[in-house]
Amino acid sequence: MTKRLWLAVSMLVLATRAFAADFGSPGGPEPANLDEVASLLRQDPYDLELLISFGTSKGGSAGHLALAIRGPEGSDDTVYSANFYADRAPEHAQRHYTDEIMVRVPKMEYLYKTTSSLGPKASFGLDFGEIYKRSVIGVRVYGVPGSEKQALVAFFDRLNDDYRRRAPRTDYHDDEITYGYMNLNCAKTVGAAFKFGAGYTGLEVKNAGPLSGLRVVAATSANLPTEMALKLLAQWHARGHGMDVVLYRKFPGSTFADPHDDKPVPFKDLPNRFPSVLSLDFRAEDGRYEDYDNLYAMHLLDNLGKYSVTVNAATQRLEVRRRSASVAYPEAVQRATRSAEAESKAFLRRVPIRLRESLGDGADEQQFGQLSDPGELVLPRP
Repeated sequence: MTKRLWLAVSMLVLATRAFAADFGSPGGPEPANLDEVASLLRQDPYDLELLISFGTSKGGSAGHLALAIRGPEGSDDTVYSANFYADRAPEHAQRHYTDEIMVRVPKMEYLYKTTSSLGPKASFGLDFGEIYKRSVIGVRVYGVPGSEKQALVAFFDRLNDDYRRRAPRTDYHDDEITYGYMNLNCAKTVGAAFKFGAGYTGLEVKNAGPLSGLRVVAATSANLPTEMALKLLAQWHARGHGMDVVLYRKFPGSTFADPHDDKPVPFKDLPNRFPSVLSLDFRAEDGRYEDYDNLYAMHLLDNLGKYSVTVNAATQRLEVRRRSASVAYPEAVQRATRSAEAESKAFLRRVPIRLRESLGDGADEQQFGQLSDPGELVLPRP
């Protein structure tokens, strides 16, 4: 009788797990060809990859910024990502991973895995499995010296040490080392790593200043992901580094809703917005980018696009397309400038442009990466 009861309970547990672990949910299956795709993309000898995540809220959606540093042959890249929950709030420490202010995870885990090496407190869609929540733009950088990569890693280690010892202030931050959405946020931690770690002395990294308690001051003095990304692209070009872009597209079918959110919404129903810069249309709703700065950023990254990676919902495998229209940074700047100037004139005249009118839901993610050619399918191979 005891054995029968144990067997019945075990079968119930397994059935419950199977039911809960849908594709695109924590603990669920992962794309079957994940290793093959990682191997294909690593054939290019890039050294760094700046990961710009799309926004998931309406109006003023700035997204997230992280940095992947290439590891030795045979290993995955390591992503360093600012920990949204490392803010000393007791409720966050209770429910979320807060051991580090800069979490360190393998890149494929950060993008596609459904279990985390950080343990059960890691946040799905933030610390791992980003693609099930939103799209990610990866700017890959070539020709970065090994000493510079080591300096970046050392700075992130230092940042975590300063966080653990509750450093009251440092040369890179004027307040206690703890995460702040408009203060020591994702964009500032990455920017500070290059400025104070790798010696990018000309890189502008904003400081909050004495009036940062005022919301309007904090907003204008905050470092935003897309703005920091554009500054870094200019720095890399000045140093003679090559660049290209991989667009990791959101899997649009995840029914998972984060139970920690105030109003849990299934990931599939969240906005998937190109991350805004602080511009005239920063508070615009989904799909209403008309300001020059936003249009320029979008076109620049699109013109640098080399690959796009999509999850095929039917096969639960990844598909990789290589785009023939990718150009080098100087030409990408020229093209982006022309396109943004032409399209923003309508905004300045208060005449709405229809850049995305015909695309419907998810227009931001769909339009980005399709301003040029969609690309040739290279995986799966015919």
